Amino acid sequence: MEPKNVWESYTDKQLKDMHAFNDAYRAFLSASKTERECVDNIVNDIEKAGYVELPKLIQSGKKLKKGDKVYAVNMNKNVVMFLIGSEPMEKGMNILGAHIDSPRLDLKQNPLYEEKGLALLDTHYYGGIKKYQWVTLPLALHGVIVKKDGTTAEISLGEEEDDPVFFISDILIHLAADQMSKTAAKAVEGEALNIICGNQPIKIEKKTAAASKTTARTTSKAKAADKKDEEEKAKEGVKAGVLAILKDMYGVDEEDFLSAEIEVVPAGKAREAGFDRSMIMSYGQDDRVCAYGSYEAMLAVKNVKRTACCILVDKEEIGSVGATGMQSRFFENIVAEVMNLAGSYSELALRRCLANSLMLSSDVSAGYDPNYAACFETKNTCYLGCGMVINKYTGSRGKSGSNDASAEFMAYIRKVLDGEKVIFQTAELGKVDQGGGGTIAYILAQYGMNVIDSGVAVLDMHAPWEVTSKADVYETYRGYIAFLNGEGM
Repeated sequence: MEPKNVWESYTDKQLKDMHAFNDAYRAFLSASKTERECVDNIVNDIEKAGYVELPKLIQSGKKLKKGDKVYAVNMNKNVVMFLIGSEPMEKGMNILGAHIDSPRLDLKQNPLYEEKGLALLDTHYYGGIKKYQWVTLPLALHGVIVKKDGTTAEISLGEEEDDPVFFISDILIHLAADQMSKTAAKAVEGEALNIICGNQPIKIEKKTAAASKTTARTTSKAKAADKKDEEEKAKEGVKAGVLAILKDMYGVDEEDFLSAEIEVVPAGKAREAGFDRSMIMSYGQDDRVCAYGSYEAMLAVKNVKRTACCILVDKEEIGSVGATGMQSRFFENIVAEVMNLAGSYSELALRRCLANSLMLSSDVSAGYDPNYAACFETKNTCYLGCGMVINKYTGSRGKSGSNDASAEFMAYIRKVLDGEKVIFQTAELGKVDQGGGGTIAYILAQYGMNVIDSGVAVLDMHAPWEVTSKADVYETYRGYIAFLNGEGM
């Protein structure tokens, strides 16, 4: 079966709507380069659309009814949304689940040091990256520094035109004989991903005559301490200069790095790509392209039969672990709270709700790349411009780590998408023995619910800049709306 080309099927109105949707998507990508930023921007959007935070509803004691809109935030890194349907939640929900973390570099807890007149920041990479792709790029710093008194300094530096940017150096080709003989995996080592962040040493002011007289009256011990301090500043003057700038800009000291979460990401806004502006090139499209389409689909649906739900999670790129990953109990706990406000909670009703739910695990898939055609099996891969992607299974080699959806659920998805004339394609993640990957699908499937992977085809997945087709982004959004409106199997 040949995949259909979305571009050829769109009317002039659909093209206009598609471009408008992608303009808003690009703005979201540019403003949402970390999980915390995603959550902040999403909450701002959904509150304008009438979503009310769960703790406020619990405090007020208000009972939920059909059409009510509820959301909850977990540790500033997860968002869960509910649009209450006409059927009891015990009969199940229609769930969209995506992740908002992306591969990047994180600053270590003790990152700042000086080496031969350069100030550097030590990093630890997060998620699966090709390390050599991160050198000689303009980089930005995003995140938070939380001080002991509980105050938080928010960091976003490198995105504005007049901001400084940061970078990781690479050895010049003239001296790269040893590097060029290494494999790609070893050409740039993880411990070499150090951010260069300064070169100008701080000035040590000379003492005035009055200051000298004052110094003369101090004890010899104090004099020795002053001299040692000046020697240290002279020895690490560039580091001291960086610390002085951080103190001036954010009111933080070096020890405050111990309680910081600062992510290093490519600097720059999401861009249109191609002569025809048909594609989007940006950092973080895995998986913010599906996250954006998912929560926007929630805002688009109105009167639903089955309660509609959207889960946006953290830590997928490192195994969905931790308190903000999908393997934690936060989602189950929030569903219990929502059911309680709807007057339908019991442990058995909760179990039935989760088991009867249907889910699209909304994550990206590997788009066919003609430059690396040998990695793909052309009958069972996805193509840019051919619509929403359905992966019946993901995993590696012998489907390891895959959810592998049932034939019955696949038939239901086909029916729902065809009913709304959503153009979709099916795919696997490359050739069988070439590699593979996984999503959050198998975690939700542990409740006994039907889950299938769906999303957008991406070129350059996990690279600093990833590419999608505008047509696929919009068609996937349409597919998510169709799924949320579905009446169940």
